[in-house]
Amino acid sequence: MTKDPDQAAGPRNNSASLRRALSILLQLGHDTGGGGFSLAELSTELSMNKSTLLRLLQPLIEARFVEQLPSGHYRLGWRNAQLGQVYLAGVDLHRNMRDVLQKLATQTNETAHLVIADFPSIVYVDKVDSPHPVRMFSRIGNQQPAYSTSLGKAMLAHAPNETVELVIANGMPARTPQTITTAEGLRGELAVIRERGYAIDDIENEEGIRCVAAPIFDQSGASLSGISISGPVERVTREKVPEFAPFVVAAANEISRRLGARR
Repeated sequence: MTKDPDQAAGPRNNSASLRRALSILLQLGHDTGGGGFSLAELSTELSMNKSTLLRLLQPLIEARFVEQLPSGHYRLGWRNAQLGQVYLAGVDLHRNMRDVLQKLATQTNETAHLVIADFPSIVYVDKVDSPHPVRMFSRIGNQQPAYSTSLGKAMLAHAPNETVELVIANGMPARTPQTITTAEGLRGELAVIRERGYAIDDIENEEGIRCVAAPIFDQSGASLSGISISGPVERVTREKVPEFAPFVVAAANEISRRLGARR
């Protein structure tokens, strides 16, 4: 009989069980359609046997972090939304800057995003959708790579060298044919962004989407958040980027001012 690795006694086992339970929640977070994951799908995605999964799922279900659908599939429960709202209520960036985001979306007629850094990734914390029926798909709480997004590059352009090296060391696989995939290419791009004042995702992270972003600075002078507009390349053309950029930079500057930035 194969022994369940989580059955061994001791504090180390408790830590391993917690990590495995968290991995279940993170995997369920990839469910974009609401249909959830079957036990077999979770077992495959997480390389975890079904008996271990069932044992870890039970307390998550009881605490309402996971719910089981009539189909038998599992998805995130309402408790996650409750914690998420508590977190977002404590983030001044999200709570106090909505008007700036709304103004930017109105000025450009494109989707405006607010993000925070979690290098080597970025995390969307707020958005205002474009009024157009065709627009970029994104979700609050979603993560994207820093190296291939305008928002990530805008912040990296003002980040310490060790942060840039962390992103590079994490890998830079091509997400589209336009993605910058070399350390030299990224460093060169960051130098251009510092000089220009804003960053461009020129179809580097998602096919058919172009974005313009600017860094937000806090009172310490660090940039750990950013603001952007995104849209289909048919509307956000290369020719229109210089037209959109001043609006994005002005929005970033306004939020920076409110955060007490000196620059």
